[in-house]
Order: sequence, then C-alpha cells, then structure tokens
Amino acid sequence: MTYQNPPMPPRKSATFDDHTMAEIRRAAATGIYDIRGGGTKRKLPHLDDLLFLGASMSRYPLEGYRETCGTGVTLGTRFAKKPIALKIPITIAGMSFGSLSANAKEALGRGATLAGTSTTTGDGGMTDEERGHSDILVYQYLPSRYGMNPRDLRRADAIEVVVGQGAKPGGGGMLLGQKISDRVAAMRDLPKGIDQRSACRHPDWTGPDDLEIKIGELREITDWEKPIYVKVGGARPYYDTALAAKAGADVVVLDGMQGGTAATQDVFIEHVGQPTLACIRPAAQALQDLGLHRSVQLVISGGIRSGADVAKAIALGADAVSIGTAALVAIGDNDPAYEEEYRELGSTAGAYDDWHEGRDPAGITTQDPELAARLDPVRAGRKLANYLKVMTLEAQTIARACGHNHLHNLEPEDLVALTLEAAAMARVPLAGTDWYPGKAGF
Repeated sequence: MTYQNPPMPPRKSATFDDHTMAEIRRAAATGIYDIRGGGTKRKLPHLDDLLFLGASMSRYPLEGYRETCGTGVTLGTRFAKKPIALKIPITIAGMSFGSLSANAKEALGRGATLAGTSTTTGDGGMTDEERGHSDILVYQYLPSRYGMNPRDLRRADAIEVVVGQGAKPGGGGMLLGQKISDRVAAMRDLPKGIDQRSACRHPDWTGPDDLEIKIGELREITDWEKPIYVKVGGARPYYDTALAAKAGADVVVLDGMQGGTAATQDVFIEHVGQPTLACIRPAAQALQDLGLHRSVQLVISGGIRSGADVAKAIALGADAVSIGTAALVAIGDNDPAYEEEYRELGSTAGAYDDWHEGRDPAGITTQDPELAARLDPVRAGRKLANYLKVMTLEAQTIARACGHNHLHNLEPEDLVALTLEAAAMARVPLAGTDWYPGKAGF
C-alpha cells in the first residue's frame, strides 16, 4: 500500500492579501485613489501595551469611598488672562459642522457641558447651536479659514491653531460634495454640492517665526483673554512641540495617527504619522527641556477610548486628553442597530468607512435632514456625559490604586510595558525588568 500525502491547501500571499488585491483592481478600474473616514485600521503599538503597577508595600493605595482623587485641570495658564478650568482632563476634539450634523455638534456641546469640560468647533466655523449649548468652546483656526471671523474668535473660550492632524499630518482636509448643504456652503463660502479640499498649510505663514506673529495677532484680537492652543499631528513630536511652545502657545495638542478624520486618502491614514504612544514622551521631554512642562499644557489625542488610556497618557506626561471617534460612538455612531443600512452603503457597523458618504443612518456624519433628525441631541448629550463620567471614574480608580490623590500625580514609574516596542516608545521598563531599549547605561 502506497501512502500519499494529503493535498496541501493553496497559500495566499501575506504581501498580496485579499484587501491589497482588491485595492489594486479597484485602482486599475477607476484611476481614483480610495477616500474614507475614520482612523488607521492597522494594528499599532498602543496604550494597551502598558500596564500599571498598583500599590503594595512600597506605596499605599487610597480608599475610593473616603479619600479623594482630583481630576481637574486648567488650560492656558501661561499667558491668557482667562484660562479655562475643566472638571475632568478629557476634552472633545474638533469635528466640524459639515463633517457632522448640527444635531451631532449640539449633542457634543451638551455632553461636554454636563461633564464640566470643553468641546471644539472643527473646520468651517461656529454654529449658534454649538455655542449656545457649550459652556466652554474652543474655536479651531485652520489653514482653510472657512467660517473664520473676528466675532467668533471673541465668542470662543479658547483658540486652537491647527497645524496638523494625526490621521493626515502634512495634508489638508476633505469634505465631499454630498455634505456641502446650503448652510454648510454659506458658512464656508463654497458652492453647494462641490467637493471641498482644504489647504495643507496656512496661507500667511510657513514656519514657527510666522506662527509667533500669528499668535500675537490672535491675542490682540481677543485682548489676551483667550488661551491659544497649537495642534500638531504626530510626526516629529519633540521638535514640533518645542517650536509651538517657543512660538508662544499656551497649550500644545498632539494628535497621533490613531486619530480619525472625516475624509482623506486611505494611503494617508495608514502610512503617514506615528502611533500616539510614540508621541507622548518626546513631547513631554521637549517641554521639560524648555522648563515649560505643566506651564505649557500638553493635550494628547488619537485613539483614546477608556479611563485606562486617560491615566496612561497622563502618567507619560500629558495634562489632558482629547477624544473624537470615541465621542461619536458614545452619542450613537456606527450603532449595530443600523447594520442593515450600513450594509446598503457597502460598509458595516464599526468599520467607519461611511463617514465621507453623507448617508450615516445614525444621523451623525451627515447633512441629510431626514437622517440628521434621527439623532436626539438631548439624549445623545446625556449619553456622552455618562461616557465621560465612566472614563473619569476609571482613571481615578487606577490613580488611587497607585497611591495618588490626583490624576496628575501619576508618573512613568507607575508603568511597565508588555512589548519591546512599547517599552522603547514609552520609555518605561519591560515588565519583569528594569530596562527599556535605549536606556542610558545599558
């Protein structure tokens, strides 16, 4: 009897996988690059790769039911006459009216207000609904200048000069024609229904010296009252943070590549920038080297989802964090209840491929009046406030377990890393050792 080996199943290439093959065929058929919303989908080193060392013998934990743990943070203490005081170190990132519906923007304002924190306008200007329902509103000043006017600069509580975004550092924004409604077109001085592409850099300055002049102009317009933020994408965090601080920023917002976007090229989202985890320590180090750490506040964004993420970012040197995608999920985006409708769009709940399409069944990333009406801004605002409350409680729980009575007392010594990559990026020891790659003396 002759033994025969069973036939081996065919092997597919790891380089030319099914998705890559489909993209090659799509590009060959259309001659158009892929545009989508959301953030990177590749697996990257992230805050999940860090663990906290709870208190034991060397430190005593705090009792949650009788020992307080502070969460407040004040942003803009360097130069602004009226810095903003937040009850929690979690803010809502800039997401424009245009990319989001008016109801969604209102919900974000309501939720942030209930939680005692700030929300941010995004590209395209300030709506009266957003201003009316946001106790603390940050006004984004972008290269496009869409909707920008001195009145709204003065109505804001802080101004965020956007140099870059984590999903596309070095690239401008996109808003496709299906989301350019009559109101969006009027606010941005654009033709209705025509694709919009924002500039990738500010038209009146090209470097940090010009930025210093621009910050001075903004301070004069607002009588030095408003904190001035500078937002940069996670590309060269040490130098970008240092230059922003030297230009006069009160706050540096640093957005890693896990941050989302309304729409841009898929190749940008997946192949440009650095993971959020890799950005925090260099940025904090830049401020420390300038003697400005905690004097110039550092806000970290890009893939923040839980109280553990908040606590880890603060332990690595941040003063606060900012959330975007997570906030949209909290108010109802990509709800599996709409799975059938997401499939009709060629997507699925949780894929975030549909943000640029303008047909969001949840009524959030759309300008369609019927779809937008599905979102109740009052109920959605309460859901966001609940989520922010849970995140804060989770961060407090961790801080108390590490023996700290304020979130800002968390420090790198409270952390260990699970992988060599995370140890190198966060500059904390690999678990079970006192070593990380690049540590002096090794």
